[in-house]
Amino acid sequence: MICSTFWLFLNLSRSRSKMSVDKEETRQRLKAAVHYTVGRLCQKIGEDHRREFSRQTIAAIAETTFRECDIFAKDLEAFARHAKRSTVSSEDVKLLARRSSALSNHIQNKSEELAQEQRDSRKKSTVKRKSRDTE
Repeated sequence: MICSTFWLFLNLSRSRSKMSVDKEETRQRLKAAVHYTVGRLCQKIGEDHRREFSRQTIAAIAETTFRECDIFAKDLEAFARHAKRSTVSSEDVKLLARRSSALSNHIQNKSEELAQEQRDSRKKSTVKRKSRDTE
């Protein structure tokens, strides 16, 4: 849920120069999506820990999250542009997360998991191809 909201945010940031009248509407819809996601997360955490979050607290967290995601999106674009690429890579995301050791470790672990899954997938397709060739 958070990842999809973040990537939507990144796409919004990329297309800012193309936006005209729809800019504010798109921004408001994105803010609403972030607010909804934060509200759901606060609700889940509240249930798990028998706590309640006030509407003001949820709104403050959502606004902070929105602003931070805007900064992240701009930084990711700058990293890709600096590397003379038009696409943000996993290396850009790792660079972004470098200040938070917990986040950096999590992203590194996920990156390694994905790389291993891709290697396994390639091995399986190679084995299938070889078995078809021998038949």
